[in-house]
Amino acid sequence: MPGKKMNSIRNEDQYETLKDKGMNKEKAARIANTKHPDHDSRPYEERSRDDLYKKAKEIGIDGRSKMDKEQLIKALRNN
Repeated sequence: MPGKKMNSIRNEDQYETLKDKGMNKEKAARIANTKHPDHDSRPYEERSRDDLYKKAKEIGIDGRSKMDKEQLIKALRNN
């Protein structure tokens, strides 16, 4: 449609919140457009390091590959 801007953000509120926290537009859009949010209700301490790593990757936490389980938990909680 010429002249009409299409909005491709699924969760506008989450997108704006992420941008307000300093995340760049592309990264915020990827997170806000995630189809299947994390529904794992277990505390982080009960999850494996691999599960925490995957969650950190989904969110876009830098340095996650060098983090141990406790560091990943801290990073996830502070993000």
